[in-house]
Formats: sequence, C-alpha cells, structure tokens
Amino acid sequence: MNAKKSLLIIFIVLIIDQVSKLYFKLNFELGEEIIIFSWFKLLFVENEGMAWGTEIPGEYGKLFLSLFRLVAIGGLGYWLWTAIKEHKPKLLIVSLSLVFAGALGNIIDSVFYGVLFSDSYGQVATFMPESGGYGQFLYGKVVDMLYFPIWQGYLPEWLPFYGGKAFTFFNAIFNIADAAVCVGVGIMIFFNKRVFPKEEKPVAQVD
Repeated sequence: MNAKKSLLIIFIVLIIDQVSKLYFKLNFELGEEIIIFSWFKLLFVENEGMAWGTEIPGEYGKLFLSLFRLVAIGGLGYWLWTAIKEHKPKLLIVSLSLVFAGALGNIIDSVFYGVLFSDSYGQVATFMPESGGYGQFLYGKVVDMLYFPIWQGYLPEWLPFYGGKAFTFFNAIFNIADAAVCVGVGIMIFFNKRVFPKEEKPVAQVD
C-alpha cells in the first residue's frame, strides 16, 4: 500500500471528524441531543481529558496531556512512514493510518479549539469571538457526540458491589476520531498474524 492511499484514509477520517465536530460546536449547546433511536443518540458533550472523560489532575494536567498527544502523534507518524517505506502488510498500514487520523483529529481539538471558540455552556459557541476563546492554546476540549445507550436499567440486587444500581450499556460518548482509533487497534488485535507476520528465517544449508 502506497503513501497516497494512506494519506487518503487520513484525509477522509479527518474531514468527517472535524466537520461533525464543527457542526455540533456551532449549532448546539452542551447537553443538547438528537434522538435517532432509543439506543442511538447524538449528544453534544466536551471531553477535557482522555477516554471516558478521565482527567489528569493538577494545574498542568491538561497541558501535559496535550503535549503527550503531540509526542505520540509524532511516534505514530514515524511508524506509519516506516511501514510504507519498508512495504509492510497492507492491513498494518491501514490500521496505522486510522489510528494516526483519529489521534490527529482529537489533537486538533485539544490544541486549537480553546482559542478558536467561545464556550458552549447555555449558548451556542461562536467562532473567533471578539472576547477570545474559552481557553488557551493547548487547553482545548475534545468534542464528542456519538452515544449508544443500548441498554439502560437497574442491575439485579444479587450482583456484588453494583447490585441494584442504575446501569447503562454502552455509556461512553465518543466521536469519529475515537472510532477510527478503535477500528485501527481492532484490526491489529483481530488480524494480528496478518498485520505482524513472522519473518521466515533462512534455513541453513549443510554441506
């Protein structure tokens, strides 16, 4: 698989990801939703940290996370470039392209959105507000909107620790970039032998 096809994958994922995020950021207040089905909703939230809203505590936690993402994307880019150059398996390049595109999509939010947009609390955000954005450079929040509450209810009382408590499956809210990362990693896991084939060792000849 050549570099052009890899770039095409990255470009398509980035465009879909950023267009969807911009649509929600510029048309919805935080917490607004569109109900597609009972098990699928478009719910506008913003993630200040990592997956499932996990945050690094402290004044510089967000800064550290943004810088870490920039370093990680550099490592992913180098791995992808090396895989293309060395003609590694197509599935490896596809999966790396998806992971790279997803990581880059969320980095754009973290790095730039705080400067480019006003906040979305009780209002629809504006682009490049005169009073400045809601945050500083590298302090942006990641826009999420895909929500699949497939089952909601109360767990049986007999379950240890969680019995009788309200439970939602699946309760994560994510975006296209997150989905691309998950698909890319999933390819590496489920097609491991094709993604990372073992190199055959030359058989020593006996004279």
